[in-house]
Amino acid sequence: MADKKIALFPGSFDPFTRGHEDIIRRAMGLFDEVIVAIGHNSKKQRYFEIDFMIERIESVFADTDKVKVITYNELTASLAKKHGARYLLRGLRNTTDFEYENSISQVNRYLNTSLETVFLITSPEYAHISSTIIREVHKYEGDISPFVPYDL
Repeated sequence: MADKKIALFPGSFDPFTRGHEDIIRRAMGLFDEVIVAIGHNSKKQRYFEIDFMIERIESVFADTDKVKVITYNELTASLAKKHGARYLLRGLRNTTDFEYENSISQVNRYLNTSLETVFLITSPEYAHISSTIIREVHKYEGDISPFVPYDL
């Protein structure tokens, strides 16, 4: 495919949620390939191991070859260029997410002028889900199965 539409979906995915899955499944109709890029954030200690999360995300998308999972430790804009991704995929739950993501998208565009950020509004049934809340529930042995699309 000469002009393959590749989207990069970066994040810590700690953990990967049903909201993340929803964004990717919807993006599969817009893009030829979606690369889920699990980043290393030096300011955060991971709760779920990266290898564990890679396996879980790959299992969720075992039904398609349009989704690839990678890890990275570099600028997102540089990673996108390396993989031929001209789109950054981001999900928005609310206006707070928009304010934060808008700033990041401006910097990414400055660093890589061929990069467009595409925002998808989270489906209402997933808007309340956040990885932070899921980690807290899991830490205190609560049931997180309604919020993640895989078995722990």
